[in-house]
Amino acid sequence: MARRLFPGAWLRKPQCAQVRFSYMRMKYLFISWLVVFIGSWVMYVQYSTYTELCRGHDCRKIICDKYKTGVIDGSACSSLCAKETLYFGKCLSTKPNNQMYLGIWGNLQGVIKCQMEEAAQLDFGTDPEPRKEIVLFDKPTRGTTVEKFKEMVYGLFKARLGEQGNLSELVNLILSFADGNKDGRVSLPEAKSAWALLQLDEFLLMVILQDKEHTPKLMGFCGDLYVTERVEYTSLYGISLPWIIELFIPSGFRRSMDQWFTPSWPRKAKIAIGLLEFVEDIFHGPYGNFLMCDTSAKNLGYNDKYDLKMMDMRKIVPEINLKEIIKDRQCESDLDCIYGADCRTLCDQRKMRCTTEVIQPNLAKACQLLKDYLLRGAPSDIHEELEKQLYLCIALKVTANQMEMEHSLILNNLKTLLWKKISHTNDS
Repeated sequence: MARRLFPGAWLRKPQCAQVRFSYMRMKYLFISWLVVFIGSWVMYVQYSTYTELCRGHDCRKIICDKYKTGVIDGSACSSLCAKETLYFGKCLSTKPNNQMYLGIWGNLQGVIKCQMEEAAQLDFGTDPEPRKEIVLFDKPTRGTTVEKFKEMVYGLFKARLGEQGNLSELVNLILSFADGNKDGRVSLPEAKSAWALLQLDEFLLMVILQDKEHTPKLMGFCGDLYVTERVEYTSLYGISLPWIIELFIPSGFRRSMDQWFTPSWPRKAKIAIGLLEFVEDIFHGPYGNFLMCDTSAKNLGYNDKYDLKMMDMRKIVPEINLKEIIKDRQCESDLDCIYGADCRTLCDQRKMRCTTEVIQPNLAKACQLLKDYLLRGAPSDIHEELEKQLYLCIALKVTANQMEMEHSLILNNLKTLLWKKISHTNDS
């Protein structure tokens, strides 16, 4: 009866349901479109960042153009540019103007490092190796004799290292390395390559520490591109994930996850001893003190025998050089007196200038990095003593009285504690 009186009434409910269904479908379509749009944008930004970071093709082109026009030469030039037996592999770059790749050179594996772009003058927060494309490879000039070139190199070392060690011996070592084709003489293109390389703190340190266990061996060079030995594990800890997965992992969880993917504790102890030995190598060595200004797990690696190898030493700088840079730096607070990530000095509020004494020594920064790494999974019988020694180490200050004595004592205590625990294992 009702249907006869109101023939459209029975249709009203389905119409309302149909409207609600259409609204929900539109809502889900919009959300799906929004997710796809944001995801595509994030992927585009990340891809753009990757292409900016990884510019091996451009690096190779710049170097090979200079080589083919006779401006530069070196032991790796022919393989890179003519024979094409030196290949760029996986990109390891963290900054666009410092290109780093895994590489293959004939039957050998290595790490290729190349400088890119114009960088700002040496300053806080910038890379310690400025590169100016306009004047790159302009020295030495045509007509420069070998003796004159030796004087140039000696003068550079004196300015960078001070009157320390046997600088003449270091000059001869550079000339020997610069003779890429081993014909007993250094040509002008080889000298131009060597001079460009000597502007890089990392290269200078690698030459000084070539006989040290924890410094990767130099394999060859071309211009300011150089090749070092391959390091199997390119970070102190963690696991390498595709960048698209990294986007969705919270940073706090990522740090915890990194600690899960580490070697067994005895192997971690051996790697840690390697870092302590490296700190010892650069602490008041024959050519002065070098400061670690970016003590990051990403700058350290190790080989298949769990011997520590330094992956990136670009932010390890001569103390005398850093003091010269810092002394006239204007400041309003201590935050203005930070070089790299880890080298901090105080701001003299009266003069509004940064002081020259770095507050925290290398050993304290190394212990800060090793604290969680070593304490996680440490044997119970040494855990308490290890924690105590690490905290004493972290508390070290350059300005403390008898700092050098405390430095040596803590370093030796840590090495002894770790060695005693692993000396009877196969991992040692």
